[in-house]
Amino acid sequence: MKEEKTKIIEENKLHTADSGSPEVQIALMTQRINSLIEHFSIHKKDYHSRTGLMKLVGQRKRLLEHLKKVDAARYEKLIQKLNLRK
Repeated sequence: MKEEKTKIIEENKLHTADSGSPEVQIALMTQRINSLIEHFSIHKKDYHSRTGLMKLVGQRKRLLEHLKKVDAARYEKLIQKLNLRK
């Protein structure tokens, strides 16, 4: 898990000490969302975790909207890289 997180940060950081830019945060949330979706394929009745998933999806959506408002080019590049629908 820690290696995956480090790899995601390395792939999406803007500069050497970057760990909190919107790109990094969105990429980390996307990885967590995907792992939770896999979890639900096995545990269909885990409603408490599903609530957490919905909160993550909403938070990612707000960050994506912020990034789109601040810099549309970075937004487009990120959604292509992460293969998001928008």
